[in-house]
Amino acid sequence: MKLSGHSTLNGILVCFALIAASLVSGCSGSDESARLRQNGKVILVTGATGTQGGAVAKELLRRGFIVRGLTRNPDSERAKSMSDLGVKMVQGNFDDENSLASAMNGAYGVFAVTDFWEHGYEAEVTHGKNLIDAAKAAAVEHFVFTSVSGADSYTGIAHFDSKAEIEEYLRESGIQYSIVRPDEFMDNIAFQRKEIMSGTYYDPRDAGKSHQWIAASDIGFFVGIAFDNPDEWNGKELDIAGDELTIAEYVDVLSATMGLDIIHQQISWASFEKDAGEEITIMVRWFDQHGYSVDVDALRRQYPDLQTYEQFLLNLE
Repeated sequence: MKLSGHSTLNGILVCFALIAASLVSGCSGSDESARLRQNGKVILVTGATGTQGGAVAKELLRRGFIVRGLTRNPDSERAKSMSDLGVKMVQGNFDDENSLASAMNGAYGVFAVTDFWEHGYEAEVTHGKNLIDAAKAAAVEHFVFTSVSGADSYTGIAHFDSKAEIEEYLRESGIQYSIVRPDEFMDNIAFQRKEIMSGTYYDPRDAGKSHQWIAASDIGFFVGIAFDNPDEWNGKELDIAGDELTIAEYVDVLSATMGLDIIHQQISWASFEKDAGEEITIMVRWFDQHGYSVDVDALRRQYPDLQTYEQFLLNLE
């Protein structure tokens, strides 16, 4: 099983066929004045066919930006569906300097997401640097990078530290930038369908251990705020989460929303690693010993429409 850089095996479960539809909800605004303010600004969204990029593209469209979506395959079904929403899909590759230059030509902003899981540590860092270099060469005015919560602490988790390297390069680039650092995606609930539907949630941590999540649509919301408020967000780096629950509370939410009697079975770390692999296990051990540290209550006071996990699941309809 291969999960995103912000993912663990705990956070994966229900309403599986409805995940894509969930990305359209969240904290997004529909203020017409926001649309009028954009004056035709173009933003290139990388990873536009993925979870984060797709959510960001939809949010930026709602805010009145002209959105280009970077994809390796414009003919894919996912690319066509984004095009149907109004995203101008363009072909490009993080290893192809010319394709990045073409995609960023005339763009006001760039949203950048990189992928450790497909490409590995060194390639992910290279891709991030290539995007930053291309944006600088294209005179892009605002570069928003999505990292991972805790990356700036150099955790020793490979797919966190790769993003920390990209963050450092971005700070030193001289371009106007913002960084959002999401916790685990609520949208990752689809990865353990059989396990959860059987009524058991397997996790090596104690039931009292806490964890944090955020909906992908709310990641899009924060990126939209950043592009809407470039002066306020210039150089801003923000770790983001929408909910915090103990493992026991999380299982209770799943049971209540799914209508099932789900139990938490604490398994050994050896059993967990056998299924999840070394990198995920290193991350979950860090969760167990340190964990995400977003002040969720403070963030929700400032942004009260951030989705809780229960709201996220109930909105999948």
